[in-house]
Amino acid sequence: MSKPLDITIAGAGLAGSLLSILLARRGHRVTLVEARPDPRARGFIGGRSINLALSTRGIAALERAGLAKRVLEDAVPMPGRMLHEPDGGTVFQPYSKDPTDHLNSVSRGGLNITLLEAADEMENTTLLFDQRAVDVDLETTTLTTESPDGSRHAHRPDLLLGADGAYSAIRDALRTSDRFDYSQSYLEHGYKELHIPATDSGEFAMAPNALHIWPRGRNMMIALPNADRSFTCTIFWPYRGNDSFETIDTPERALAYFQRTYADAVPLMPTLGEDFASNPTSSLVTIRCSPWAKRRTLILGDAAHAIVPFYGQGMNAAFEDCALLDDALVGASSHDDLERAIARFATDRKPDADAIADLALHNFIEMRDHTASTLFLLRKKAEQRLHAWFPRRFTPLYNMVSFTTIPYADAVARARRQAAIIGAACLGLPVVLLVL
Repeated sequence: MSKPLDITIAGAGLAGSLLSILLARRGHRVTLVEARPDPRARGFIGGRSINLALSTRGIAALERAGLAKRVLEDAVPMPGRMLHEPDGGTVFQPYSKDPTDHLNSVSRGGLNITLLEAADEMENTTLLFDQRAVDVDLETTTLTTESPDGSRHAHRPDLLLGADGAYSAIRDALRTSDRFDYSQSYLEHGYKELHIPATDSGEFAMAPNALHIWPRGRNMMIALPNADRSFTCTIFWPYRGNDSFETIDTPERALAYFQRTYADAVPLMPTLGEDFASNPTSSLVTIRCSPWAKRRTLILGDAAHAIVPFYGQGMNAAFEDCALLDDALVGASSHDDLERAIARFATDRKPDADAIADLALHNFIEMRDHTASTLFLLRKKAEQRLHAWFPRRFTPLYNMVSFTTIPYADAVARARRQAAIIGAACLGLPVVLLVL
């Protein structure tokens, strides 16, 4: 890099905070702008945050920022999923044949505060809260923000980056430009956060090292462990119809439904009625758009490719965006260099964003409908057996997505080849695993 750049990042959530650290470590001058108040001052407010499953891609990006060890100290490892059957029985399904492969349950709020504290420690980083984006000029790369008192400030950086989430103001500006493709699709399901506290003796109320799932066909509940020995639960229900948020609309009806559907969890949830009444019901959206970049403005993370949470990759994909963009900007100093660098990043990354979006949607069906089926269990066992026999030639799709940094689109393509080979083997045809 011949000279440091002035970079403004809109959005001080997970991706924006991490990106500010990575770019500041390169010597750039970074301004991080956030519409909401500083969460370090007001404290994290729960009630609408699905816990995060940090995996290899996200850890790699945190390692680049020097923060992986700090974050993992407060994480709870989850080497597999624990299925809760309607009769109260449980079945543990490991994610991998390798016992060192595991997801890490982390608090969204705690992680965000950790990243903001690290960003604030950088001498060449400025954090600005309560600054709502009100105008974006793509031609001059100018972001205008407004504070609660009505005063406005124009930011004119060398590079403007939008990491401001699924309802991005920066993306809205791109949408008004010519030849911008955009789509958003909502699931018929929403989600609501609930809570399982630690026991009176301060222990976990369930097995801690697992992602707990209550698959019930049209709906499901999951629970992820927290460092304080509680669990953050999330129900995924249809908005309308039978057994939905529309029909189960009071604490009393919720308790009755839970006793029928998730009976083993009810004794562990003393505040079920209060949590159901007070916590909001939130929607689940997939956003696809292109191009992510125009002139010297770029969107990334949820602003560019929001996905549903069922593969546990939303944060991991956003963190991987940050690391890849950090690489893409090396050596870019002139405005022309920046335009070429971010355009190339966006073009290269888009197929992977589309691939993980599709996987996340498919995995919702698998989690709620198939995880408890005999066929599903047999298929998973067969995949792990092949992985054990041919570790360098056969890797299950889930392992490639969660425990490697193979690009998402490449992982999907390889999984299709593997499926074809397994199908051929089942028909008695000769196959050669070397082609993988």
